[in-house]
Amino acid sequence: MGQPRADWIAGATGLVGRAFCAELRSGLALVRKTTSGLPVPTAIADYGRPGSFLALPAPRRVFIALGATMAQARSREAFRAADFDAVVAVARAACRAGATHCGLVSALGANARSAVFYNQVKGEAEDALIALGFERLVIARPSLLDGEREHLGQPHRSAEAWALRFTRPLAGLIPKAWRPISPQRIARAMRLALEAPGPAVRVMESGEMQSLGA
Repeated sequence: MGQPRADWIAGATGLVGRAFCAELRSGLALVRKTTSGLPVPTAIADYGRPGSFLALPAPRRVFIALGATMAQARSREAFRAADFDAVVAVARAACRAGATHCGLVSALGANARSAVFYNQVKGEAEDALIALGFERLVIARPSLLDGEREHLGQPHRSAEAWALRFTRPLAGLIPKAWRPISPQRIARAMRLALEAPGPAVRVMESGEMQSLGA
């Protein structure tokens, strides 16, 4: 038997992306520039150039954990480029290369018809991936991520840090649907969900991931 096909991981340098790298035995981290310190092999990919994916090993699955905040993006156009254009580019390239399974890290409240721009773009990305027709698509909508971004060299998110400071001591009292969730639980829950039989499209809210990824 040959080696298993790679699991593409987009957004591998982020909190959830690094958790995917630790969770997936055949992971291949797609990065924009040379990156060290990840527990899986890396490959350079330019999300703005579809041709850059052609040299990559054909994937069986693709896990997408790309995204920014409005504060990081600084404009609606830049945010859409990171949270919609790049997400769809990776998913489309993986689908064309033969991937049958896809896991997308979206956001709590994602809805293409939302009046909130952030949630609207997240929902539009979900709809675009559903339209690609993967055999299995798992969409994760986590609540607040419980992780230390500064240890990864990522920009400080003051609102997130403030929220975690007050919610961590009360985590046991907060309903699972709203409780901060670790990146490791998200990654484990998504892997298990994709490996289990189920509908073509499965949306997992944060409470379900808390239980499945425990």
